[in-house]
Parts: sequence; structure tokens; C-alpha cells
Amino acid sequence: MTHAENLPVWVALLASFFLVLGAGLTLAGAIGTLRFRSFFERVHAPTLGTSWGTGAIVVASIVCFSALGSRPVVHELLIGVFITVTTPVTLMLLARAALYRERAEGSGAVPPRLTLRRPKGNALQDESSDSDR
Repeated sequence: MTHAENLPVWVALLASFFLVLGAGLTLAGAIGTLRFRSFFERVHAPTLGTSWGTGAIVVASIVCFSALGSRPVVHELLIGVFITVTTPVTLMLLARAALYRERAEGSGAVPPRLTLRRPKGNALQDESSDSDR
């Protein structure tokens, strides 16, 4: 079993850099949650902090444990992939639920639902009506 005492200085500095970067990005997301007023403003900052912060911490883990194990250790990439996939999906689900709730309550803080209108004299309809004759 290898110990941290066997870790080269350059690996320790590189891993420390990525750890501090990841922690800083996560902290920025947390501060963004506190600074913004509405739910729709707040939901964006923590997702970016979580995604990029987790990515930097995963890189630090890969660098550190690859150097300690004297072989590439990349199974931490699965953590990064799961966080990267689940965080935006969760953001979209929360935002859609909040938007639905705000519209159901009749809040003027959100825009009205968009409706698609067909243009009058649709070319496809005109052609089909000519072939029916």
C-alpha cells in the first residue's frame, strides 16, 4: 500500500491546485444561490458550480491516485459523467415544475405560455386541397 509521503511534490501541487479550483467553483455556486432573489435566477449558479467544481475535484483525484498507484486510475471519470448528466436534467425538471406552479398560480413574474399558430394559407394544405379535386 502506498502512502501520501511517497507523493511527488509536483503531483501534490497539481492535485492541490485542482482541489482549490473545484472548491472555489463550488463556493461560487453557493454564493450565487444566496445572492440571487428569484428561484429562476438561483437555480443556475449551483448547477454550474456543481458541474465544474466536481470536474476539477475529479481531475485532482485522478492525478493523485494515478501517481500513488503508479498506474492510470480513471474510474473517477464515472463520477464526473454521472454528475455532468444528472445535474442539468435535475435543473430542467426543477425549473419546469416551478414554471408550471407559477403559471398555475397566475403569477405575473413569468412569461405566458407560448402557443404555435399555423400561418394562413399554409402551402402544404393548399397543395393537398388541389390534389383532392
